[in-house]
Amino acid sequence: MEKYYKSGKKFGYFFYFCRNKQNISTNSGSPGGPFRKIILPPMTPDNRLDETDLKILRTLQDNARITTKELAARVNLSTTPVFERLKRLEREGYIKKYVAILDAEKLNQGFLVFCSVKLKQMSRDVANDFVKVIQNVPQVTACYNVAGEFDYLLTINAPNMRYYNDFVINTLGTIESIGSILSTFVMKEIKQNHGFYL
Repeated sequence: MEKYYKSGKKFGYFFYFCRNKQNISTNSGSPGGPFRKIILPPMTPDNRLDETDLKILRTLQDNARITTKELAARVNLSTTPVFERLKRLEREGYIKKYVAILDAEKLNQGFLVFCSVKLKQMSRDVANDFVKVIQNVPQVTACYNVAGEFDYLLTINAPNMRYYNDFVINTLGTIESIGSILSTFVMKEIKQNHGFYL
């Protein structure tokens, strides 16, 4: 994976090349001045996990209803060690819980909104109060504390625009700590992975 960083300086830009935090070289031949090019090393998994653990997690991300016997066949082990590994992964928190992924469209919840929230003021008490309230709002499927112009990002599933408008007025509008919101409506879902790249 390659990432490029362009850093402004009084006398133009500067460039260096880095592979695994080594082998630094300089190139200043680009028309707009030198650029900084950094090749990042691949992400490494937790050193407590071996390749078999990762295979188990990959398989469960794809199908959590697989039996221990089927899982053992996938990772080329007998059922007992696979069962023990599975319990360890659960015990140590790598597996939080097992859930079913529902079809939002069929359940009339396919209108997805990203709602950016800015509080009137940012303080510990105000933020804690907002978090307590939002955790008890069932329409909010996720809430993230973010950096930037806004303080929180909410994801909300609703049946339609009218329902969301009522939700903004009658639910979000009653939270006194909210100063402003910005709603972004999803037109089409292009990609959604319910797991991680391992």
